[in-house]
Amino acid sequence: MTHGISIQLNNFLAAFILLTSFALLAQRRIYGLLVIFAWQGFFLSLSSAIVAYTADIRHLYVSAALTLLLKVIVLPYILYALINKLNIFREVEPLVNIPTTMLIGVALVIFSYHLTAPVRELSTLFTRTTLAVALSTVLLGFLMMITRKKAVTQVIGFLAMENGLFFAATSATYGMPLVVELGVALDILIAALIFGIFIFQIRTTFDTLDLTEMEKLKEDS
Repeated sequence: MTHGISIQLNNFLAAFILLTSFALLAQRRIYGLLVIFAWQGFFLSLSSAIVAYTADIRHLYVSAALTLLLKVIVLPYILYALINKLNIFREVEPLVNIPTTMLIGVALVIFSYHLTAPVRELSTLFTRTTLAVALSTVLLGFLMMITRKKAVTQVIGFLAMENGLFFAATSATYGMPLVVELGVALDILIAALIFGIFIFQIRTTFDTLDLTEMEKLKEDS
């Protein structure tokens, strides 16, 4: 694989990662969110594998494998089991309507490209062109967290933010040391389990996962 082809493939995968971020914002079905999140993890793992091959950094192969295992298989399965356990089959209810959310998302992408422009000019890494996409993914994940009512969808937004942070590390420095990446992967898995227990406890206590309803309960008390 030549250097030029690697750059093109990495940019192509970055475009798909950004596309899945917007798809998460636009998706109204809970199960649809899980499928899109799994695809985002798949594209992220492929991107890590390409960087590992091109830059000859072997520990990134482990990162790619962990991403594939956790983000494509384990975490979607945990969330799927949680959704079935809680009988959540309704559509996602955003605090801000979808068209407005998408426009805010476009503004965040433009902001990311302007913010990372100096870094892209100074960097010599072939992944420098994807740094803006990585920052956009982080911001779009955060946007999803603050524009959704349901706790489950906010967890998915948090995990999408983490995808963006991992992509940013790969784009800016060819990834973190292996021991750090293993620790982060373990932390993410533990966080997902804690989120699952926390959400289940919320549903048991308040009989709802709508955060606006819980705010009303707080005001009434």
